[in-house]
Amino acid sequence: MSLVGAGAVAGAGVSQSANAQETPVVEMGNNYFDPIGVRVEPGTTVRFELADGAHSATAYSDRIPDGASAFDSGTISQGSFEHTFETPGTYDYYCIPHESIGMVGRIVVGSPGGPAEESSIPHGEVPSSDAIVERGTVAYGSSTDGSGTAGGGPMGPGGHGMMNDRNGGGIGGLPFVGGTLGMLGILGAGLYWLHNRSTSHSNDHESARAILESRYARGEIDEEEYRRRRERLAATDEDSSDGPPP
Repeated sequence: MSLVGAGAVAGAGVSQSANAQETPVVEMGNNYFDPIGVRVEPGTTVRFELADGAHSATAYSDRIPDGASAFDSGTISQGSFEHTFETPGTYDYYCIPHESIGMVGRIVVGSPGGPAEESSIPHGEVPSSDAIVERGTVAYGSSTDGSGTAGGGPMGPGGHGMMNDRNGGGIGGLPFVGGTLGMLGILGAGLYWLHNRSTSHSNDHESARAILESRYARGEIDEEEYRRRRERLAATDEDSSDGPPP
């Protein structure tokens, strides 16, 4: 599979994986893991660090290498969770509260292998293991092959109109009136969703800025990565301000 991935811990140019002496950090933010793809050597401890909300880092028991131990932080609202990866292969994992909306990630220990390589992840998208091995880390939001994210809008993928009946008409045999009311209902739902999304994004950006400043101060990211992420946040703010008012 391919993905998706806009990142914190590593940029697109990073091509080396973390070694067993380092403690790579995967940020658990507002419905994302960042980086979404990580390669480590056997014996490496990975820290899943909460940045916002309440999340979990939970391995798919049927998408980890044979003989490996499944990890599960449980849903946490503060602090972090660590797991040491001993068995080589591919590990897919998810967030318990947000699996259905695609909060998933992948870790390759040593080289790819195991059940995760044999089928697509049940929800969302993860980078291909080859891309993770090549780049070392894949930041959330950056595409590894030019493809975008799958998913639907407020009505979900493949959604249908609110007023449809089996004859394609509207209310009481008045297709025009029924269709108009249906469109107004959908428009209202869309505006409500955009308002909530705008409010949520505002809070998310404030949290993201605070996390970025903290990591830069601790020396976890270099100057170039710091500037790159600040520019991305500023660009996202500009895009949000161009949208329809709440």
